[in-house]
Amino acid sequence: MTTPTLAVLVPLLPFLGAVAGLLLGRTSPGFVRPLAILPTLAAAVLAVLVAFRQGGGKDIDTATELTPTGSVPIELSLHLDGFAVLVAVLVGLVATCVQLYSTAYLREDPRYPSYAALISLFTSAMLLVVYSGDLMVLLVGWEIMGICSYFLVGHYWETEAARSASLKAFLVTKLGDVPFLIGLFALATDAGSFRITKILDTVEKGGLDHPTLIALLLLAGVAGKSAQFPLHTWLPDAMAGPTPVSALIHAATMVAAGVYFIARLLPVFAASQAALVVMAVMAAVTMIGSGLAALAQDDIKRVLAYSTIGQLGYMTGALAVTDRGAAVFHLLSHGAFKALLFLGAGVIIHAAGTNSLAAMSRMDGLAKRIPDAFWTMTIALLALAAIPPFAGFFSKEAVLVAAELAATGHSDQAPATAGWLVLIAGLLTALLTAAYAARLWLMAFRGRGAPAPDHGKEPLAMTGVLWLLAIPSIAFGLAAVPLADWFDGGQLTPTLTTSALGTGAALIGVLLTYGLWQGAVARSAAGARGGAGVPVSVAAAESAAETPEVAEVTHDHPAVPAGTAPDPGKALLGPLHRHAADGFHLDAVYDRLFVRPVRAAAGLVRFLDREVVDAYVSGAGLGPRLLGTLVRRAQTGNVQSYLSALLAGAVVLAIATAVLANVNAGS
Repeated sequence: MTTPTLAVLVPLLPFLGAVAGLLLGRTSPGFVRPLAILPTLAAAVLAVLVAFRQGGGKDIDTATELTPTGSVPIELSLHLDGFAVLVAVLVGLVATCVQLYSTAYLREDPRYPSYAALISLFTSAMLLVVYSGDLMVLLVGWEIMGICSYFLVGHYWETEAARSASLKAFLVTKLGDVPFLIGLFALATDAGSFRITKILDTVEKGGLDHPTLIALLLLAGVAGKSAQFPLHTWLPDAMAGPTPVSALIHAATMVAAGVYFIARLLPVFAASQAALVVMAVMAAVTMIGSGLAALAQDDIKRVLAYSTIGQLGYMTGALAVTDRGAAVFHLLSHGAFKALLFLGAGVIIHAAGTNSLAAMSRMDGLAKRIPDAFWTMTIALLALAAIPPFAGFFSKEAVLVAAELAATGHSDQAPATAGWLVLIAGLLTALLTAAYAARLWLMAFRGRGAPAPDHGKEPLAMTGVLWLLAIPSIAFGLAAVPLADWFDGGQLTPTLTTSALGTGAALIGVLLTYGLWQGAVARSAAGARGGAGVPVSVAAAESAAETPEVAEVTHDHPAVPAGTAPDPGKALLGPLHRHAADGFHLDAVYDRLFVRPVRAAAGLVRFLDREVVDAYVSGAGLGPRLLGTLVRRAQTGNVQSYLSALLAGAVVLAIATAVLANVNAGS
């Protein structure tokens, strides 16, 4: 079987599994789990085989015209290069892990059949985006992911949080998709084709008439899909969905699609220096803002959500300095340890009975209750904090090296301004990332107070997946040297300068957080000994924050005693903490700038439609209606009335005739 044929089967198998799961979910529930796992597992195995055959060598490109459309045809095409085949392996691996994990995590969920089918469809759509060589076919997968995210985030539709989050995710991403679609058509018009290889040939020959405009339009869609400033606000709220969905979205599908799209079409963006600077600014603001926000979140999943936004900012920053190898290297590394973090968080939520770090910090012995989650989460957090020799260190350093080269003028395409922006923001974000990773670990696993509930060992389907993902989280960084040949041949190994700066910043963040946490624990203990109570308003706020946003907990849990949580984030952020916890009030700003004006305009339109347009329509019908009323009253059915009216009319006509005759005779 040829490599293109195998590549076609990779997205096709999960799609067929999704269709079969939807058709048989209710009538044959015994087939649901096999249909969820086996097609996805087979797709992952085939993706590995395709990667092995491609081997980082010559690109494999094949196409057949789907339909003639005039001057710009749409083609079913495959474009397999080192980037595509490795990202497909990541998607297959994470999707298989999520499907296995979900069989235990959602084992009592009555909507599991539709959930599993949507996960398979989501996976198929991302694989279509990865392998597609035509932008219109890529757009199909792009939009299917948006629809799937709407249903999966809203899985617990009984809760207001899930309903609002799913709608918000759909609308915000669609807000970016409008200019994205315009940019695709503009790009295809200039290139004369939607085929990626032909577009890149056109760019190489300088055939784009409006490179800056096209790049900025496409960047708007990427900002929405990959949750970059200013369209990032949907991603933290999307944590209202099931935790395995969060793992899939954050690690290998939806948010990774935008970064992968830019990597595929990087020469289009590199054709405009202004677009690269805008991308660098977007990445810098996203990295720093998300790092500060993550330090102030109480929900463990929201901490990880803001972490994803920041790590995607690293990838966007690497693309802004025109190093797609570093960007995709970090995408692959991040996909492994972020999937591990979310799936591990799911185990913690099951065990603790809450999403709240404040509540976990008042539990004693949680780490002993869930040793598999404790050790694997520790590995993943070390990778997130970019501590050597874990995977995150090597991939983050690749980004910093690329930024350093651009900043010092050693890049042929990237402006130095973009390099400095990414480098400075990247180093500051390294400190913030290590700080919120240390905060999460300390509050979740080093709590003090009532004993954590013991529900026995978690299912093997959950813990086995954690250890499987721990392997690349530890060792994937060692692939930095061979991966360079699969990509563009650029440097992916750390340099002494960036290693010292990046690791130093991370260690400062860890040590600073640990010191502030010890101080917070001491103050909390002193307050408890002194009998200091918690104000009613504070206790009420903490109680609300500690309520799980979704019904993911299946065990009965004892109530956690109220008290002051030792949170180093409050001391680290100071007066900024309140604003960071609310995402710097961007939702409120957007509400005043966009939502309220749109609602007011909609109210005005409704008023004009009802009171003005409808008034004219009603008035146009009023005259005939009155005339009909008069005629109806004349139709009494009384013969004497008809004869009287006839006689009266005859008399009137006779008199009129006589009058006219006399007038004519006199004249």
